Amino acid sequence: MAVEKMLKFVTVGKSMPEKRSATERAHDFNEIYGEYVAAKAEEQASRCSQCGVPYCQSHCPLHNNIPDWLRLTATGRLQEAYEISQATNTFPEICGRICPQDRLCEGNCVIEQSGHGTVTIGSVEKYITDTAWEQGWVKPISPSQERPESVGIIGAGPGGLAAADMLRRAGLQVTVYDRYDRAGGLLTYGIPGFKLEKDVVMRRNQQLEAGGITFVMNCTVGDDISFAEIREKHDFVVIATGVYKTRDLAGPGSGAAGIVNAIDYLTASNRLSFGDSVPEFESGELNAEGKKVVVIGGGDTAMDCVRTAIRQGAESVKCLYRRDRANMPGSQREVQNAEEEGVEFVWLTAPKGFAGDPVTGVMVQQMRLGQPDASGRRSPEVVDGADYVEEADLVIKALGFEPEALPALWNTPELDVTRWGTVKADFRTHETNLPGVYAVGDIQRGASLVVWAIRDGREAAEDILSKLAASTGVAAE
Repeated sequence: MAVEKMLKFVTVGKSMPEKRSATERAHDFNEIYGEYVAAKAEEQASRCSQCGVPYCQSHCPLHNNIPDWLRLTATGRLQEAYEISQATNTFPEICGRICPQDRLCEGNCVIEQSGHGTVTIGSVEKYITDTAWEQGWVKPISPSQERPESVGIIGAGPGGLAAADMLRRAGLQVTVYDRYDRAGGLLTYGIPGFKLEKDVVMRRNQQLEAGGITFVMNCTVGDDISFAEIREKHDFVVIATGVYKTRDLAGPGSGAAGIVNAIDYLTASNRLSFGDSVPEFESGELNAEGKKVVVIGGGDTAMDCVRTAIRQGAESVKCLYRRDRANMPGSQREVQNAEEEGVEFVWLTAPKGFAGDPVTGVMVQQMRLGQPDASGRRSPEVVDGADYVEEADLVIKALGFEPEALPALWNTPELDVTRWGTVKADFRTHETNLPGVYAVGDIQRGASLVVWAIRDGREAAEDILSKLAASTGVAAE
């Protein structure tokens, strides 16, 4: 019925009486659309086969109890569905929007594997969590007792915030330090608003702050405060800085104007959505409008860049990737979305240099796939004599991120790191070689998914609470 009403509204909307105001028409649309979304969520949830081996759950890093909350959604028991969803996921409204479900839960759905199309788990998760916020089912943080122990968390991204949420709910005193002016990390400044609405992130930040978490923003550890000072202030420390150092490109002309880093480009776009003044955008340096844009890379960050460039009014947008579509690391769903929006993918191509200053083109060498490497992926090989120049006014480097050298930046040489520069920590407890110091998210595991950072943050918080229970004899409630 809701679907029929929605179609009728869309097809006959223009013939509705003109005396109805825009506000009234918007109200009608929102009401009908709400019914439509609810009906679609129940319809999709009812498709879950309730299989004996829930691969969707086992392939979710948080091991969310997906079959149970789908069953509850199918029968209209949305509050219970939300409660089960949030029991294992600190930020379900965020994961429902940005998790690559096609590689995780949905991609391993039994119905999908049988060829009948997956249950749209992410959309249902988004729906039940948005409904929970609207209905007031999302409870404020209100510890049953306050505890004297304190935790300092360096980094206000998803890993740090997940840990902060759990620790504060247990009554600990939590302070989060971050270099930016708004909490959220890449949720705020890295992921575009068309994928993750910024009011959704800010709403969660406000809940955390209202629950008693202290945020120290515009604070760079190593400059504004030392790591030693943070350790002295707190009983435990969680390092959740993420990885922000962009992998660079060598080759002739790589320093030309018009060649920019993906994180700078996306941050500028997201700051605009907050109403901030962004001189680099206003000058055109980080603005794709009217330009021939070439994005280099094949991950989710590259997809965010190409889709942002389309929305900024680029003349053309091309994505160069050195392997083929099947070997692309980013979400296939994101690739499809980008193609539908007008992005052209140029597979099996890699840059060897750049023309002009400001840049006028990318010197491209064509590739072919050779034998598998150590990871099992076929290695790209250069095709001799097949070079050409791809015209470009703006080149965006989206080749991934590497960790900053924290021991040097923080004057803490005793902090163990791996040969890749990530902080070395136990992958179960996340404790480093420094007692009481933990590392979670990308700074421990390398550039990865938001959902893995959330899991890491929760696991670190659980270990801290377990240690406190063992030492004090008082378990956190």
